[in-house]
Amino acid sequence: MPIKLRLEPARGMPIWKQIQEGIRRAIASEELKPGEAMPSVREAAVRWRINPATVSRAYRGLVDNGLLVVRRGEGTFVSDSVAAEVGELREGELRRAAGTFVRTARALGAGEEESCRVIRRVFRERGDHS
Repeated sequence: MPIKLRLEPARGMPIWKQIQEGIRRAIASEELKPGEAMPSVREAAVRWRINPATVSRAYRGLVDNGLLVVRRGEGTFVSDSVAAEVGELREGELRRAAGTFVRTARALGAGEEESCRVIRRVFRERGDHS
């Protein structure tokens, strides 16, 4: 599974939480599909150069939330039930990003109209969805 996670130890958020955030985002963007296999804890730890216990903690939380499932003897997979939740997950990710943007805009004294204008401009400039 070629999921791209950007883990930043200096970010102020625990690495296990960053992993969860990255996997949620990958599910919301449909980069990860229902039923898709996740890397084993050991493989992920090597790939991301972190402690296996950190990966295990992240996976355990995602299993508890129903986003991942563990199939004994087979591994960890994206839950088949996430297909119904993709829209909800996507909106959650967008709301979190929008909240950060709104806080920044308000701190700069920008109103809703100016902020929306900036967002539309950025969308046009990045027409390739990058």
